[in-house]
Amino acid sequence: MQVKFKHLRCYLLNAPEVDAVFSSFICKLEHGANLTDADRTRLAYLPRGHRIAARQPIITKGTRPENVHIVLDGFACRYKMLRNGKRQIIALLVPGDCCDLNAAILGTMDHSIATLSSCTIAILPRATILDLNEQHPRIAHALRWTALVDEAIAREWLVNMGKRDASRRFAHLFCELRVRLRMVGIGNEDGYPFPLRQEDMADAVGLTSVHTNRTVQSLREKGLLRLQDHKLHIPDAMQLEEYCDFDPAYLHLHKRVD
Repeated sequence: MQVKFKHLRCYLLNAPEVDAVFSSFICKLEHGANLTDADRTRLAYLPRGHRIAARQPIITKGTRPENVHIVLDGFACRYKMLRNGKRQIIALLVPGDCCDLNAAILGTMDHSIATLSSCTIAILPRATILDLNEQHPRIAHALRWTALVDEAIAREWLVNMGKRDASRRFAHLFCELRVRLRMVGIGNEDGYPFPLRQEDMADAVGLTSVHTNRTVQSLREKGLLRLQDHKLHIPDAMQLEEYCDFDPAYLHLHKRVD
């Protein structure tokens, strides 16, 4: 089931003082609720993002969460470290994603979040999130939608790790990222920016770097994809989706109609 994005509802405001990079966050929320111009204006005037270098912590396990972090540009991840130093990436975070929307309810973080590439990260105080929820019901609805989609992605990752073979794990992950990035206007039908290193890919699907290299090479030999100049090229998206039985329903792209 190939996903088509003919009309991305991505609204950019013309005011020069507006941080245009917030468009990714607005684009994502548009998939969860019918935002008004007032909603979009409020979102566009959130605190400006901070540039963080690649492979730097955003928030670490054991710390007390006080703010909400939003990825506006670049790739980040949630991860957990084992005592032996091995890392498991448990979620990839792309532009428009909230890193820790409800984490402030918890006493301490049970996992860490870090950048994988250079990122622009917005830091929103809890008071700002409370204001968005109380004063803007459509934004509140969209934020709840993002949290539910995050849970759905986590469930699909469990299936991916437990029931798909190595090549289909990667194919499924690449299909998912294509859709998630297209949701916020990044990439196109035949590919998207891909700054992850081989060790990042390995940690995301639970394989060794050597196994990862062989697996990605096999997908390339099948003509399903190629990695070049930090971009993932997909010659035939439908063929890749069929190969790994990718169904984007868990990303909940279509709003509920009552």
